[in-house]
Order: sequence, then structure tokens, then C-alpha cells
Amino acid sequence: MTTSPDYDLVCIGSGPAGQRAAIQAAKLRKKVLLVERRLRVGGECLGFGTIPSKTFREAVVWWRELEHGGLFGLPTLRDGVKFEQLKSRVADVLAREARVIEDQLRRNGVTVVRGIATFRDATTIAIANDAGERTVTAGRIVLAVGTRPAAPPGVELDGRTIVDSDQLLGLAEAPRSIVVVGGGVIGMEYASMLGLLGIEVVVVEKRERPLEFLDREIVDELMHQMRDHGVTFRLGEAVASVAVEEAPARRAVVMLESGKRLVADVAFFSIGRVGATRDLGLERAAIAVDERGRIRVDDHFRTSAGHIYAAGDVIGSPALAATSMEQGRLAACHAFGVAASAMAAHFPIGIYAIPEASMVGATEQELTAAKVPYETGVARYRDTARGQILGDDSGLLKMLFHREERRLLGCHIIGTGATELIHVGQAVLGLGGGLDYFLKTVFNYPTLAECYKVAALNAANKLAL
Repeated sequence: MTTSPDYDLVCIGSGPAGQRAAIQAAKLRKKVLLVERRLRVGGECLGFGTIPSKTFREAVVWWRELEHGGLFGLPTLRDGVKFEQLKSRVADVLAREARVIEDQLRRNGVTVVRGIATFRDATTIAIANDAGERTVTAGRIVLAVGTRPAAPPGVELDGRTIVDSDQLLGLAEAPRSIVVVGGGVIGMEYASMLGLLGIEVVVVEKRERPLEFLDREIVDELMHQMRDHGVTFRLGEAVASVAVEEAPARRAVVMLESGKRLVADVAFFSIGRVGATRDLGLERAAIAVDERGRIRVDDHFRTSAGHIYAAGDVIGSPALAATSMEQGRLAACHAFGVAASAMAAHFPIGIYAIPEASMVGATEQELTAAKVPYETGVARYRDTARGQILGDDSGLLKMLFHREERRLLGCHIIGTGATELIHVGQAVLGLGGGLDYFLKTVFNYPTLAECYKVAALNAANKLAL
């Protein structure tokens, strides 16, 4: 006689993918267990990643606006801001968001257990915590363990002078200077925030351009504004070694392969992320990982073991919280035979730097390489009443249209509200719309959304020539 498993579904990891997989299965009236190794639910997204960094960003932006209150005829903040004040806002938001997630899981009947999960075999999982160890069996399993910062080779992190993204906001006080190693999303986001705080920032990136997947004009504008805030870029440079000097004051000495010597209070490494799969015992379930600890899955998010699924950052690109949520939901649907439409082809990418940037669809570089005929339409925030009201004179919105078919092919924005504004372009792109929609549509006045109309008129004028 076959024994029924303890749970229909066990989700390992409570980040966006794990949450959505667990809740979706619970809504299908399945018995669900969610295992989280930290005391607080939310996974890396709530622990050290998305929510902490974005909350810190908003705190920095609000402080900056208070400090420059004179723009609006208000008293200015003259005493500056303490690092602890910014971090206290982060702590408040994390606590509140954790309560929201806990409540969602509880209302849907998901059992949550804290502990470290390890495979005993393909259907048995051991969960170890302070109370001891227990084992559970599962009919289906979703691995949503996320990622962790990649360790810099030959460099020992100390959490004080040499740190990664999990440790940066744990610093006791703001450094006066910092070397950011890595010009990816995390490195550029934090570099822009710290630069705005008046910290001396140097970004070291071995590629000739940071954020290569973004539209070049958007990256150029972001770098221009970051330079205005005192950020220095060392592009095409690689780190040879890192040492810590104790006297006359503790500081990091970063030697570049070119022979340059950079000295700062802190060296911050942001050189990518690897799957947090090291302690799972995946070999006991016959699941292989790649050289970066990521799990390969098929179109339905199944691993090489058919009853085990993986979703979220641990499966690699696009590694976005938003897409991870949908991957988790779709994995749970497939696991229990529920038909569900595949994730939409066009999803937005947001860079929460200061200023923020966002994109959906193709870049000019991709269209040029594919020999697709296109025309651009550009609008600048300073040409709209809302941009003037906000005091944002550097933001811009760019749309790319097919020259013959007039379809929207891509949308790229940098400036205030970019990650919100992008969804208009996403909707039109997803529905197959294009230039004619924007030309005949009326937008609220005054709003930044008017930039879509201005950019469309700009493209139409070019096509008329």
C-alpha cells in the first residue's frame, strides 16, 4: 500500500517565487508547507535584496528633497542626515512587509516552518532548526531558494571594510569614500544612492560600458547624472588585489590590473550572484546545477526530476522579483495539472538608481543588429508641465517604432517615476499597438505620461520627412 506524502507541495524558500507557488497551490486546495531558513519570511528579496535597497533609495531621495527644499520655497534641511536614520526607515518597511506576507500565507492556509531544508532523497526533506530536525515527504517540490552574492576570488570579506551587497546596509556608519567593484544593476544602484549622499564613489567595471543590456542613450544619461553627483567611473578596469590598511585609519586599498591604486573607507563588491543551492543536497534528488549554482528547468519550470520544480532567481535570467512571482505561480499550476497561459513575452526591467530607469521591448542596438527598420520618438521631461513642476529637467522617454508597420518595438525611460511610467508602453507593446494609438490618445494634464504623446509626435514628424 502506497503511503500518502505529508504534503502535496513543499516550497523551499519564501521569496517572491516561493510565496506565489505556495499560495497558488493552497488556492487549489492542496496541503502546502513553506520552508524558510531565516526568521523573517520574504527570502533574499526581503532580507538583503529588492525591498531593503529600494527602501534605502526612497529614503535617500526624500532626504535629498528636504535638503533642497529651497527649490519649492521651503526651509532647507541644514543638519544633514545620519546613516542610522536612513537604515531605520528600511527596518520599519521590512517589518511591515514581513507582516503582510505572513498574513497572506496564513489566510491561504500555508504552513510556514523556519529551518534549513536538505534533501534526504527525491521526495524526503529534512528540516533543521533550533528545535532539532524533522523530515517531511512531498508529492511535489518547488525550489525557490534564490541567490547569494558571488564571492570575489582571492578576497576575504570582513563586513566592515570589504563588503558585499548583503553587508553594505549593515555598516555602522556611512563611509566617507567607497570603491564599488562591479557596474551591474546592484553596483550602479548603490553607487548612485551613495553618491547622492555626498560620499566619494568610484565604480570599477571590467567592461567598457555598465548595464550593457540597457539602451545606450539611457545608460549615458544615467552616468552623466551620477558624475554630476560625484561618482567616478573606471571602465575597462579589473581588480588585481585588495588589502586592508590599519593605519593611520582602517581603509581598503584596491589595486587595479592597470597599476592604479584606489584607497577608500570601504570596498564594496557587486560582481554578480550565484544560486543558493550549496546546502540543499540536490545530488540526492539527482538534480544538477551549473557552475554558478543555478538550476536548469524546462518551459514548465520542471527540473530533471519531474516532480521537482524550480523558479525565481535560482534558475537564472531574468532574475527579477516580478518575473519570479509569475514563475512560481506557473510552476504550481503545472505541478497540479492546471492549465495556465505562459508568461508574457514582454516584461519591464527596472533599474532603481537615482535617477531610476526602465525599459520594455527591444533596444536600438538589438534592432540595428537584426536589421529591423525603426524610427525613434523622444520626449524630455523638461518639455512637459509636470516635469517643470517636479523640477526634473533631465528625464527622457524614448519609443522605437517599426518604420513601415508603425508598431511599437521598445520603450526606454530615465527619470522620475520611470519604473511606473513604463507600464503604459508595456501595455501597448503587449497588445500589438503602435504609433497611431499614441497619436490619438489623450493623457491627463499635467502628467509625465504626456511624454508618450510628445514622443509619438516626434516620431511621426520624422516619418513624415
